[in-house]
Amino acid sequence: MTAQLATDEAVPNARLDQSKMRKIATASVIGTTVEWYDLFLFGTASALVFNQVFFPDLPPAVGTILSFLTFAAAYVARTVGAILFGHFGDRLGRKSMLLVSLLTMGAATLAIGLVPDYNTIGIAAPFILLTLRIIQGLALGGEWGGAVLMTVEHAPENKRGWYGSLVQVGVPFGTLLANVAFLIVTASVSQEALISWGWRVPFIASILLVAVGIYIRLNIEETPSFQQVREQGAKAKLPFAYLMKHYWKQVVLGGIATLSTGSTFTLMVASGMNYGTSEKGFSANLMLWVVLIACLLGLFLIPFFGRLSDKYGRKPIIAAGIAAEALLAFPFFWLINTGNTGALFLAYGLMMVAFSANYGPIATFLAELFGSKVRYSGLSIAYMLSGLLGSAITPAVTVWLLDLTGQSDSIAWYIAAAAALSFVALFLLSDNHKRDIDRVGATTAISVDH
Repeated sequence: MTAQLATDEAVPNARLDQSKMRKIATASVIGTTVEWYDLFLFGTASALVFNQVFFPDLPPAVGTILSFLTFAAAYVARTVGAILFGHFGDRLGRKSMLLVSLLTMGAATLAIGLVPDYNTIGIAAPFILLTLRIIQGLALGGEWGGAVLMTVEHAPENKRGWYGSLVQVGVPFGTLLANVAFLIVTASVSQEALISWGWRVPFIASILLVAVGIYIRLNIEETPSFQQVREQGAKAKLPFAYLMKHYWKQVVLGGIATLSTGSTFTLMVASGMNYGTSEKGFSANLMLWVVLIACLLGLFLIPFFGRLSDKYGRKPIIAAGIAAEALLAFPFFWLINTGNTGALFLAYGLMMVAFSANYGPIATFLAELFGSKVRYSGLSIAYMLSGLLGSAITPAVTVWLLDLTGQSDSIAWYIAAAAALSFVALFLLSDNHKRDIDRVGATTAISVDH
């Protein structure tokens, strides 16, 4: 039985024409691509060089763990950023927060590329790196939710899953660009030059992508849902307080339902890369190519599954993806452990299919859990909570498990457990894909299945 939401009056279901909708979607995809490029540059650098640049006097495993913990710091900051940007996004609008978040991310990423290494300024170097990583996290905490809402709140009802999934494409596309940047650098300079200065080039170059993203976002319109909130004078004075009073179940369960997307993707782009290079002897270039090809596959699969969710509902597609992630956790490592290049590509390709089914519809699914009065806050906090529970700790935990047991199966059990938690949480939530996206608030904001 599902307790139904009692909604305030909604706006007429008028939406943008197709050309304007494409413009909105393009702006959101480019912006999220830039943000995830910046974020995963750090993840790739953490796996390949940061332990040597910023933690050179420590044993390799310890240096890698500390490097990944610095990577994880952004996920704590993302949750804070979700609350901060969510507050102003629900008070001032989606568009302005998207511009601020992109500028903030760009500045932090450029600064990371300019930080002196440990040998130059000592212990100050990793602390500066940590500070900039936290700023990156704050920015991303506001970016993703706003980008999703710009598309989902503009989209026609029967295409919300499709348009919401286009924003999700920013993750593999940004990761692909980050890996291409590192492939170019690693192919162009020696290992010594890579450690000395080469790794900085992709960070500094990100300023070009940021400029493009800002230019495009200056010309987009505010969403109909927020316009309705503004016209009704229905803004929450303290969106976070309103959210946690009326929607705390959706926030907590939504975060848990989504955590397997973070643990699975981080497994592929950070933990898997570290495992492939340090444990199985694959070259860094080969691992970068494997991730790149998998991300190319994701560019097509994520919108495909988003479109399927418009036809069959969000939950069946997401559930199939989560189940596949759990089932593939062990074969993923069995294939890598063969040491065969073809098996390595197959492992990543299969896991990307599972991830895409899970990740494609999840943004729209989360957005539909909340009224537009606090949707920016609710969507952002639930998703960033999932990052904190899944993506943040996965690299460090997997290195620790491998160091402790020496067995890749220990990592597979971890991924399977994360998927099991997400599966249970997903089925405690309602699938609201037929519900009016313009509902402002609720007197009883419970949409949890009993």
